[in-house]
Amino acid sequence: MDYRDHRYRSACGRLELAARDYPAADPSAPVLLMMHGLTRNSADFEPLAAHLAGRYRLIVPDQRGRGLSQWDPDPSQYRPDVYAQDMLVLLDGLGIARVGMIGTSMGGLMAMVMNGMRPGLAQAVALNDVGPELDPAGLARIQGYVGPSGPMANWTEAAARCRAINASAFPDYGSTDWKAFARRTCSENPDGSVSFAYDPAIAESTTGDDPSTVPPDLWPLWDLLDAVPVLVVRGQLSDLLSRQTERAMAQRHSGPYVSVEVPRVGHAPILDEPAALGAIEAFCKDYVT
Repeated sequence: MDYRDHRYRSACGRLELAARDYPAADPSAPVLLMMHGLTRNSADFEPLAAHLAGRYRLIVPDQRGRGLSQWDPDPSQYRPDVYAQDMLVLLDGLGIARVGMIGTSMGGLMAMVMNGMRPGLAQAVALNDVGPELDPAGLARIQGYVGPSGPMANWTEAAARCRAINASAFPDYGSTDWKAFARRTCSENPDGSVSFAYDPAIAESTTGDDPSTVPPDLWPLWDLLDAVPVLVVRGQLSDLLSRQTERAMAQRHSGPYVSVEVPRVGHAPILDEPAALGAIEAFCKDYVT
């Protein structure tokens, strides 16, 4: 899949940020903005992009502190509202006024924030294993592995580390799957060692006793999506998005609402699983035009 490496300035103007821009066969095709989770980057969407590229223009950013985007010297700026402002700058710079959004975990929270900031921007929103209420068990697990860690000697060790962290979410993965997972999640250093492709300082946004690190009440943001078509993808084994929360989301949403559960997957589905992929393709066909 060919894409253009797009560089732009952050909303604050201090950082150079990066995004992948996959062209569509038809220049007038609809646009999908695909936003990754806390410790991931644009490569996380490679499996899904392989299915959607060509039919849609895909804009897939590295959030500040991830992938090819610069790290922020001020860790307090690693917040969904700040990332959302960066996304609005990205879309404005590309001349995109309407977009379908696909957000994994943190990226889904960003989609809700963006909709609140700019009503009418989102044609439709697909939330991957996230909602306006986050299960404390999942938050605790994420807090347990985010942060400083030494480099890994090689890609084999990187795959083993990824497996140790994520095995409960992907119990059916084999060695080939974990190697591919590591390639999307990590980057190689000049000396040949391998590190996770994110700034360890993002951990400061998820831990500590500071009340600002505790997720606020997000239900008002969910309610602002009421007229927007929404797809919710939930991993059957998810420890972050409970079935109870998903049911409440459905009850409080009066517009088009679709949900799908991905068997034998936890937080968060890669979105190339048959159940997820089928739901996303049908949802985008119906609502991203």
